[in-house]
Amino acid sequence: MARKFQPMGVALLGVLALNGCTVGPKYHTPTVQTPPAYKELTPADFPNTDGWKVAQPADAALRENWWAVFNDPELNKLEDQVNISNQNVAAATASFFAARAIVGETRSQYFPTVSVGPSVTESRTVTVKGSNSSTGTASSNSNGAFTGPVYSFPFDATWVPDLFGRVRNQVAANVAAAQLSAADLENTRLTAHAELAVDYFELRSEDALKQLLDSTVVAYRESLRLTTVQFETGIASDESVAQAETQLETVEAQDTNIGIVRAQYEHAIALLVGQPASSFSIAPEALKAGPVAIPFGMPSQLLERRPDIAAAERSVAQANAQIGVAKAAFFPTLTIGASAGFESTSITDLFNWPSRVFSVGPTLSETIFEGGLRRATMQQFRAQYDETVANYRETVLTAFQQVEDNLSTLRIISLEIQQQDTAVNSAERNLSLATDRYRLGIDPYLNVITAQTTLLTNQQTAVTLHQQQMTATVQLIEALGGGWDAARLPSTHAIVANAPLPPSNP
Repeated sequence: MARKFQPMGVALLGVLALNGCTVGPKYHTPTVQTPPAYKELTPADFPNTDGWKVAQPADAALRENWWAVFNDPELNKLEDQVNISNQNVAAATASFFAARAIVGETRSQYFPTVSVGPSVTESRTVTVKGSNSSTGTASSNSNGAFTGPVYSFPFDATWVPDLFGRVRNQVAANVAAAQLSAADLENTRLTAHAELAVDYFELRSEDALKQLLDSTVVAYRESLRLTTVQFETGIASDESVAQAETQLETVEAQDTNIGIVRAQYEHAIALLVGQPASSFSIAPEALKAGPVAIPFGMPSQLLERRPDIAAAERSVAQANAQIGVAKAAFFPTLTIGASAGFESTSITDLFNWPSRVFSVGPTLSETIFEGGLRRATMQQFRAQYDETVANYRETVLTAFQQVEDNLSTLRIISLEIQQQDTAVNSAERNLSLATDRYRLGIDPYLNVITAQTTLLTNQQTAVTLHQQQMTATVQLIEALGGGWDAARLPSTHAIVANAPLPPSNP
């Protein structure tokens, strides 16, 4: 009996040996050219750049709760709500869980499929000589045959060994897809946090403009009162009064208009923190946060810091594994089927040993003609791999561009703010001189209006520049990856084990 199963044993040993064979290209991370250092902001520029006079970029790395560097409790409170209530983050989290579940679905192909199908069938059989028809399990008829139920309780098993790595490559592709989804989740978080910070500083800048216009309205009302008194005493003309009224009413309209933009930023923040805009509000407060030094490190470190670069790299790994899946289609498929169970015409004898039945055997199949389908599929996946490599390199180049853009903005805007502050001081001095000359009757009131307009314009520009400086700081942090690191991507083991994601703010 042992000799009878020897060929099957040899076949199984051969299957196990071939099961370690995996076809397809070995994966290597695509090479990219990285510059030795950033050029737009160097230590030589620090003395002339706000917030960079003492800091050295290599001293520390960004922390994941990077918004804390602005030392704004209200901003910190809002940012903490993003990971909990932001619906884009929630959707990206669910997408990752779905991608992780697909890995489990694919891994199930490593194992046999076992099914059971109990049945009762009515059958007609020839009566066997000497059979006992008094058992009640069959009835004889005049033709020497009988009909009766046949009870069956079979177990069927089918296993397709992964001889050439088709399943292994598909698992690798799906693991890479799950890691890509995890990187997309981190990128969604980073985008939401950065957008919230930008909207918050925009809102605070509107509060600063509102504060400026409120004080300007007070000053213009005083100017109108003074001009009206001078008109009543015969010193000033009615034209001067009309000019003062026009000046005041124009600024009042600007002051009122601030409310539109501020309300829109407040509503945008409500959306980011997952709250209805109708029940959300932020108390007015002028922008207080100042420029801070951001440790931007070396360009080569950017490849590990940005979640979108990590996602692009995982996309390349996924495409590489898909080539292996396509290549495995050129090889034959072995299917091992087995069936065992019990069959009897008597329900009481169904599970007796003589009622057992079984069968087992392999099937080898190979497609011999398909009109070039497999070759075309291989070409498709190789082209898609080349596409993902190009997208990966483009993502890296875009990252370098974004960092350099914001470094140059911070460097240049620091100089512009210094120049603008000087212009504001000059405009204040000019207004003081123009007011004194008007009161002495030397110059017309038009000179005062011109000086007032010049001062207000320069003050508004100064507020806008500070807002742009804070926005560029946030965008630089976002371009650097927000303190994230590729080491936080879930490993293959963590994905297979359905391990929980690491906390977003360790």
